[in-house]
Amino acid sequence: MYHEQLDLERRLGSFNQDERREALQALRARLGSAQVSVVPELPAVNLHCHTFFSYNAYGYSPSAYAWESKKRGLYAAGIVDFDVLDGVEEFLDAAQLLGLRALAGIESRVVVPEWKNREINSPGEPGICYYMGSGFIKGSPALRMSHDGLRKMHALAQERNRVMLGKLNNHLGEVPVDYEQDVLPLTPSGNPTERHMLVALYRKSETLYPDVNRRARFWADVLEMNEAEVRPFDDRPVELQMLIRSKLMKRGGPGYTEPDERSFPELEEMIGIVLELGGVPTHTWLDGTSVVEADAAGLLDFMIGKGSSCLNIVPDRNWNLSDPEVRARKVEKLHEIVREAEKRDLPIIVGTEMNKHGQGFVDDFHSEPMRPVRLAFMRGARVMTGHVLLKRYLGIGLLGEEVRERFGNNLRKRNEFFEGVGGLKPAGAPGELEDMKRTIRRMWERGKQS
Repeated sequence: MYHEQLDLERRLGSFNQDERREALQALRARLGSAQVSVVPELPAVNLHCHTFFSYNAYGYSPSAYAWESKKRGLYAAGIVDFDVLDGVEEFLDAAQLLGLRALAGIESRVVVPEWKNREINSPGEPGICYYMGSGFIKGSPALRMSHDGLRKMHALAQERNRVMLGKLNNHLGEVPVDYEQDVLPLTPSGNPTERHMLVALYRKSETLYPDVNRRARFWADVLEMNEAEVRPFDDRPVELQMLIRSKLMKRGGPGYTEPDERSFPELEEMIGIVLELGGVPTHTWLDGTSVVEADAAGLLDFMIGKGSSCLNIVPDRNWNLSDPEVRARKVEKLHEIVREAEKRDLPIIVGTEMNKHGQGFVDDFHSEPMRPVRLAFMRGARVMTGHVLLKRYLGIGLLGEEVRERFGNNLRKRNEFFEGVGGLKPAGAPGELEDMKRTIRRMWERGKQS
C-alpha cells in the first residue's frame, strides 16, 4: 500500500496533466478512507512556492505542492511562478479537492524609472525590482498565449535566456547547449529559467565527459579554479551547479547581461496586467538593506501610490543567518517592514520559494525572530485566501468595485471581512463545498445589511 502511495506521488510530478489529475484523485480517495495520514492543521503557511512551471528544486507540480501541503498540515499554501500563470487553475482545483486554503500568483522583474539609479530588491541591479501579482483564479498556458501582457512578459524572459545561453556557449566552447533540444524539454510548458539552463549545462558536461576526473578538469578550467577545489563537488552536483551559476551567470560572469529599460516591463505596466487579470498587485521585499529598502515607510508609500495592495516577504532571508550581527540587523528590518505594512493595512504573505535546494518547505513560525510577526503573517494569509474564495465563488475580489462601495477607504474593515472568509474551514468534499459557498454568500449579504 505504501509503495502504491509513493508511485502516485511520483506521478504528481509528471509533465502530463491528465496523469497528475488521476494520481491526485487516487490519493484523495486514500485520504478520505484514512489510508493516508496527514499532520493536523498547523498555524503555518507557505504562500510563495515556485512550481515546475518555472522552477522548483524538488520538481513539484502545482498538484504535488498542494498534496505535500495538505500532508504536512499547512494552514494555507500558495504558488508563484516566474512570468507565467500556467499552474493557477491546477493548483486551485487541487487545493479544493484536498480541502486546503490556497493562493496563486506570478512573479517577474520590472523597471522602476523613478529609481533607475537606486538599488531596490535585485542586488547589483539599480532600477530593477522583483514584483508579484497574487490572488488569481484564472491562469493556464492557453491564457498566457492569448493575453498580450502575459505573452510579452514570457517573450522577454525567453529572449533574455537565449542571449545568456549564447554567451555561455561562446565561453564554454566544448559544451554547446541547444535551447530547443536541451533546455525546453526540462519544462512542462516552455517556460525555462536560468536554473533550467544550469541543469542543461551540467547534464551536457556529464554526457561529453562521463569520466568524473575529466569532467572535474573541465569545470575547473571553465570556472578558473584549481581542480582540487572542484573535486569535492564530484558527488554533490547541485552544489556545483550553484557554483557554476554564481561564477558564470551572475554579475561579472561571462553569461551575465546588464539589464536596461527594454529588459523587463515597467512597474506600472506589470500592475496593469495584474489588475486586468483579477489579481492583487504585490510588492516583494528582500531584506531591508538596499538604498530603497532602508526607508521602509517611503518604499511602501511609493508602492501603494503605484497601486500595490499586498506585500510579499521571504522571512528566512532575515533571520536564518549564521552571522549574529547581520542576523540582528536584518531581524530588526523584518520587524520594521511588518510594522509599517500593518500601519497601512497592507496584507502580508510569506513563503520560502523552494526554487533552490536547501530551502525549507515552510518557515519556522516558532523561531524567536518570527514570534512578534507571525500573527501578521497568518492574518495576511487569511485575507488573501479569503479574496480567492470570494473571487472564485461570488466574483468579488479585494480590489473590486463592490468592495470599494461597501468599505470605502476603511481598509482595516475590508481586511477583517476577507480574513473572516479566509478563516472558514476549507471544504474538501462536494457537499462541504456547497455549504461553504452558501456560508460565504450569507457573510457577504449580512455585511451589506449592516
